[in-house]
Amino acid sequence: MPTVLRIGQYRFHFYSDESNEPPHIHVETADGECKFWLNPVKLAGNQNLTPKVLRTIEKLVFENNVFLYAKYQEYHVR
Repeated sequence: MPTVLRIGQYRFHFYSDESNEPPHIHVETADGECKFWLNPVKLAGNQNLTPKVLRTIEKLVFENNVFLYAKYQEYHVR
């Protein structure tokens, strides 16, 4: 599961066996993990993160969307 970005307490990563899904990113914290679709940006799953933390992560996904999408393509599209 390659980490592609770290911002503060947030670790952005992929799982290697999910190439059959639309482009997305997993974001892990000490309290839980969530998953966001990248195009369009939308919450796809949440495990134990508060709405406030999810809003912060969503903003980071928007701000880094071009980079995250490119990394997803680089890793999953061959």
